[in-house]
Amino acid sequence: MEYCVVKNILSGEKRVEIGPKLVFLKSYDCVQKDDRTGEKKRSALSLKANEYVRFVDNSTGKVRVEVGEQGCVVPGPDEVFMDGGSGKKRALDLQVFEYVKIQDKRTGKVRTEKGEKLVFLGPFEEYLGLKQTAVEVDDETSVLVRNKRTGQQHLVTEKMLFIPTNDEEVMEVRPLTKLADYEACIVRDKTGKDIFYFGSNEEQRSFFLPPHSQMVSLLWSRGRRRERRDLKITKIDLRPMYMSFEFNCRTNDNVELVLEGSFFWEVVDLPAMVKFTNDTTGDICNHARSRFIEMVSKVTLQEFMTQFNKIAEQVHQQDDSDFYTQRGVKIHSLEVTGYHCAEKSTAAILEQIIQETTNRMNKLQQQESENEVQLNEIRGDIEEEKARGELIKIQTDNSNALSKMEGMAEAERVKSFLDHLSKELPDLSMRDKISMWNTLRKEDALKAVSKGDAKLFFTPKDVNLSIENHDHSHERGWVDGEESSG
Repeated sequence: MEYCVVKNILSGEKRVEIGPKLVFLKSYDCVQKDDRTGEKKRSALSLKANEYVRFVDNSTGKVRVEVGEQGCVVPGPDEVFMDGGSGKKRALDLQVFEYVKIQDKRTGKVRTEKGEKLVFLGPFEEYLGLKQTAVEVDDETSVLVRNKRTGQQHLVTEKMLFIPTNDEEVMEVRPLTKLADYEACIVRDKTGKDIFYFGSNEEQRSFFLPPHSQMVSLLWSRGRRRERRDLKITKIDLRPMYMSFEFNCRTNDNVELVLEGSFFWEVVDLPAMVKFTNDTTGDICNHARSRFIEMVSKVTLQEFMTQFNKIAEQVHQQDDSDFYTQRGVKIHSLEVTGYHCAEKSTAAILEQIIQETTNRMNKLQQQESENEVQLNEIRGDIEEEKARGELIKIQTDNSNALSKMEGMAEAERVKSFLDHLSKELPDLSMRDKISMWNTLRKEDALKAVSKGDAKLFFTPKDVNLSIENHDHSHERGWVDGEESSG
């Protein structure tokens, strides 16, 4: 579809001729050229269902809006496209969870369009920003809203798909603040009062931040020397914790040392801490440093090397000030885990001293080990001799007991023999009885001897004669006529 604009140059009037048809110009008529293309014939617009076009009449200032679905849409003689370009605009499509703010520039009113729908702008309307997503308010999400008409804020916590009204503005989506049993936080309300929330309290362990309130952030120092104050804390951990430190101090003999150690501390009074300091870790380390400087300056390097743990204990336990209590913290322990000289030359001398001390300790330990081995050997010998003495004593007791038993048995046999002879031969004297017993004993001895390889020699009773036997070894026999004795 085509059209053209015809102007009467005599009267100045304009008219639009829409095809299909033949256009015959009258006197003083001329066809106006299109400012965009320079052509006399112009193409009419065809609008889809989601398209629209706005025309403004330059002669009257009126605005006309044509919304699809339609074809052959042409402007009037004095109308131009309000939105420039080809003139056609696409309607804004909103889903169910989307919305857009639209302002009427003629009246200033603002309206909110919610999905699902197509949004066509009116004659004087403009979008206030892009389309936005509605806020899903649930158990863990709330939304802070300001009413632009009244200026008041309110927090929406009711479960819904929240879309602000015409006069409302979403300021912030606030998540649910959750605290563990050992955590706490500080909320400052609109009056400037600090409210303390503790996870150990059932009614405070989860909450939405109220309107006109903000979460207080503490700015603590960090690093072993606490040289950077950029640690932002919003949830305070109330559990005991370790914190390392490092600082310089000088001994009484002017040796500069670098001390390394750790605190074991906890926050016990949160309101007191917030009242007196905003840099808890920095205050603790600075106070401990001043105490160490004071104590170390009273001792020499040698005294410090042997007593540094005791000095650390004095720094902690002999602090009569209420510095830590005033700031709501408790120091459970303070330990020095290491130290070294700040100057390299002094450090080399200290290292040599430590090496010599270590060598001496190693030698002493080695000597103690050798002494312990020798002592164990002596103890073993003593125990062995004690056991051997006990063995001899037991053997002696057993031998004595055996001899006693044998003697008693022999005595019993002698008695029985003598008693029997007294009954059988009452006239026999006691001397004869004993002589008979000895004779029988000799007979027993001869029987025992005869069972072995022993040689037995008999001598007359009245001859005082002793016989000795010497065994000789011979290299040759007697028949050779030579005897070799060994």
